[in-house]
Amino acid sequence: MSTQHLPPSSLYSPSGGLPPQTQVMTDRAVFTNAYAVIPKGVMRDIVTSNLPFWEKTRAWIIARPLSGFAETFSQYIMEVQPEGGSLKPEPDTNAQGVLFVVEGEITIMLGKEPRVLSEGGYAYLPAGVTYEVRNNSSETAVFHWIRKRYDAVEGIEKPEALFLHEKNAVVVPMPDTNGAWATTRFVDPNDMRHDMHVNIVSFEPGGCIPFAETHVMEHGLYVLEGKAVYRLNNDWIEVEAGDFMWLRAFCPQACYAGGPTRFRYLLYKDVNRHVQLGSFVR
Repeated sequence: MSTQHLPPSSLYSPSGGLPPQTQVMTDRAVFTNAYAVIPKGVMRDIVTSNLPFWEKTRAWIIARPLSGFAETFSQYIMEVQPEGGSLKPEPDTNAQGVLFVVEGEITIMLGKEPRVLSEGGYAYLPAGVTYEVRNNSSETAVFHWIRKRYDAVEGIEKPEALFLHEKNAVVVPMPDTNGAWATTRFVDPNDMRHDMHVNIVSFEPGGCIPFAETHVMEHGLYVLEGKAVYRLNNDWIEVEAGDFMWLRAFCPQACYAGGPTRFRYLLYKDVNRHVQLGSFVR
């Protein structure tokens, strides 16, 4: 399979604040049993959360396990002021995490080795590891924190920590698209140790998903750049940089990137595990 490398570019991060009292309230927010859209305009100061053991930090929690909503993951947008961060960021020893930086830089201390991640930086932190996250710079840092309880399999070891950057990751074009649709992969999809992937999906202007994808993976999509029309179940919805979409398993999806710039989003999906079977009555 051929590969290519795309240059990084400026990524969207929320700024908070409040709109004026004169602004109309109509927006693009949608919440259904099959999908949800949280547009960038609703990520205001009054919907942020504070978290235990985090200093000079606030979070927009845009996905959480909930009946009729995200089932396998949570996703936060973390805004950390200079000298802020946490010495105990993850309270759940069964939770793994992916951090992806969209503004500024953070330092992750894993053991005795500091790792500095700037815009476009990616970290995978396995369940049960002890680490710290700090903003040692003079500017605000913003990153996505995607958390999932690790689904361990007997005979398969847990993956190790990873620290990467999107500009050094392999970009894999989708077949028969002439590079119009591509995926930046941080983890080998054949590595059975991993039960979730966080990728970057890119479309050049005019690129599309040319059929209604319907599959078992749950999705979280945060738009990093550009704009597009996205098919969610039976609806076509305009989305742009800063918007978040949640798609339930089997929710049909498609996409058309209208331009004028490329359209890119950070994509979560659960992978590489059997379907969990519940009880049923015969």
